[in-house]
Parts: sequence; C-alpha cells; structure tokens
Amino acid sequence: MNLIDPENLQNAPEAARYLLGAHIIRTLEDGTILEAKIVETEAYHQDDPASHTYGGQTKRNEAMFGPAGRAYIYFTYGMHWCFNVTAGPEGRGEGVLIRAAEPIKGAQRMQRFRKVKDKKQLMNGPAKLAQALTIQHNLYGHNLQRDPLKIVSGGTTSIQDIMLAPRIGISKGANELLRFYITGSPYISKK
Repeated sequence: MNLIDPENLQNAPEAARYLLGAHIIRTLEDGTILEAKIVETEAYHQDDPASHTYGGQTKRNEAMFGPAGRAYIYFTYGMHWCFNVTAGPEGRGEGVLIRAAEPIKGAQRMQRFRKVKDKKQLMNGPAKLAQALTIQHNLYGHNLQRDPLKIVSGGTTSIQDIMLAPRIGISKGANELLRFYITGSPYISKK
C-alpha cells in the first residue's frame, strides 16, 4: 500500500471521496499497530458556515490552512476528540472529517480503548474512531505520511459504491451533500 498523495487532497469534496477505502495506520508507543479502513467522510471548506475555518484562520484551526495531508484534531462537547485530514491548497481552510472506519488490525486493542465488544460499534462515529485509535491533540498538525499516524491508499472505491448524503450533527449547511460513505458498509455512523 502506498501513502496517500497530497495532490489528491486539493479540494475537500474530492478528497473526501478519495479517502474512502484508504487505511489509517496508527502505531502506538509500545509498537502495536492499529489499522482501519475509512468508510465514511465529510467535507468542509472555508466558505461553508459549518466549517471551523468559516470565520478565517485562528490558533485553533491553523492546521487546516496549512499543507494538505496533515491531521486537524479538535475537542468537541468538552469530552471527545475528532480527526480530520487537511485538504485544499495551502492558505485555504479545507478539511475532511473522518466519520467512521472498519477495523482491520488490532481490533482487540481498540475494543479495550472503547470498552465495547461489537466491532461495528468501535469506530462508527468520529469521536469513537479517535478513541479507538487513540488520536488526540498531541497529533495536531502531524504529517499523515509518517508514523505514528499515517494514511495509506487501500485501492480505489468505485463511484457506484459511494453514497452522498447530508452531513450529520450540524445546523448550518446541513442540506449540502458533503457526506460520503461506502454503500452497504455496516461500519458507517448512520444511513
């Protein structure tokens, strides 16, 4: 498997499609490798009122204005981390929220982190995914072509296998079809 190509991340909606089927590789401090296949994403861009970059660049969102292919990690609801991949040209705030993934390697370890047994419940939401893979703020701005957190291509996902839908959990821009998921995957957050 090859590392994702930042050239394919130059537009958030296209990047959200491109990342479907890619694999997140998380190397823990003890050398354990966790692997998950991305099955659901959401695109956000600077002109989008639901995006963290809508009001311009701040200390909190500065990673999204940097190079494509970096980790943008934020804390939500005062208790959960969420993981995004930066997209778009440098200087324009765009990103892709990784909403859900299918466990490929290290599921037992993920189950301990999440305290759930059902593999379909491990990463079927952005906060669950971050918890299962122990993705936290210390990885903010991390280059996703390097350990301990990287994304590799998992092969292309056919356009016929990709479903478009409105994004989840937002009030502004909620009707835009900027949520992408692999049709038929039992690991998505919801249909």
